[in-house]
Amino acid sequence: MPWFLYLIECADGSIYTGIATDVDARFDKHVNGTGARYTRSRKPLRVLASFALADRSSALRAEYRVKQLTATEKRALAAGTRTLESVLPTPAPEETDATSASDKV
Repeated sequence: MPWFLYLIECADGSIYTGIATDVDARFDKHVNGTGARYTRSRKPLRVLASFALADRSSALRAEYRVKQLTATEKRALAAGTRTLESVLPTPAPEETDATSASDKV
């Protein structure tokens, strides 16, 4: 089952970042006050964007990185002028079979 990173615009101009398996259902919870404490004190207006990720672990890592961004950078991400991949760290290169074989000797 895919997980999603989502961005919600709030009435005070801030951008809330979260993860869920069902973005629409999660947004409804934010709107009715049973979502995050952050959105209880700021009126959630709309979902700006959502991004599918392979699993919960990937979604959590992406959420951590996106939460480090400013509201302006999050808006660029939502508008598509910045990619999610540009926010995430590049994965370490995998070892080749030759390298791992020589390490085992």
